Amino acid sequence: MATFLVAALYKFEPLPDFEALRAPLRTRCEAAGVRGTLLLASEGINGTIAGPPAGVLAVLEWLRSDPRLADLEHKESWSDDIPFASLKVRLKKEIVSLRQPGIDPRAEVGTYVPPAEWNELIQRPDVLLVDTRNDYEVELGSFEGAVDPGTGSFSELPGWLARQELDRRTPVAMFCTGGIRCEKATAYLLQQGFENVFHLQGGILKYLEEIPEAESLWRGECYVFDQRVTVDHQLARGRHVFCVECGRGVERCESEAHAGLCRHCRTSAPVG
Repeated sequence: MATFLVAALYKFEPLPDFEALRAPLRTRCEAAGVRGTLLLASEGINGTIAGPPAGVLAVLEWLRSDPRLADLEHKESWSDDIPFASLKVRLKKEIVSLRQPGIDPRAEVGTYVPPAEWNELIQRPDVLLVDTRNDYEVELGSFEGAVDPGTGSFSELPGWLARQELDRRTPVAMFCTGGIRCEKATAYLLQQGFENVFHLQGGILKYLEEIPEAESLWRGECYVFDQRVTVDHQLARGRHVFCVECGRGVERCESEAHAGLCRHCRTSAPVG
């Protein structure tokens, strides 16, 4: 079994004192030998941490000791190495940036669909399945039949949706890596008048954890925001590395054959 525990976590919860949480959270992580990136904002917490199992669990226990975060959920995977070079605890305006005022997933959000019920939902012919992740994530793997908005950042999603001129009665199912982006996106859709909005509870990571590969509608690997680049269906480190030019994921064998460049950088490189 791999040595280091990786925990992805988030929770929308009012944290008016989020700035004051930064220093003690950093101190707790450093004492536990934990690295990663954690974002704090007035709307909650988001991030991924990794380290010795006891250290990661100690940080999670400390976070949950705050009554506001007592039911904080996390998704686990494992790595042979700590997939972060350092620890970052950052203060933000949003824990996931949609740049749309008045969006509060605690007040209004789409229907949570557990992984065990996801396949049935997304195979319905009337459901529009939307991948809310960035284009460089989608190209490495997605659900069968999912629409790729081709966005370079999450904040571009509202513009894409506006251009589709969708019937507000169309059932829309959304998903992302850990659940945070699709949760905020469904809150936005409801604000825009959509009537039937769903999202994958726990995101792709929870789906890969719970659904046997033989029954899975996931195709490819799942991009993760750390040095593993991707994870496979068993949540083990995938076959991708970073492009040396742009940082996109590229299959290891392809990288070795093309001087570490992804296809985008190869096709855009000057000739001669």
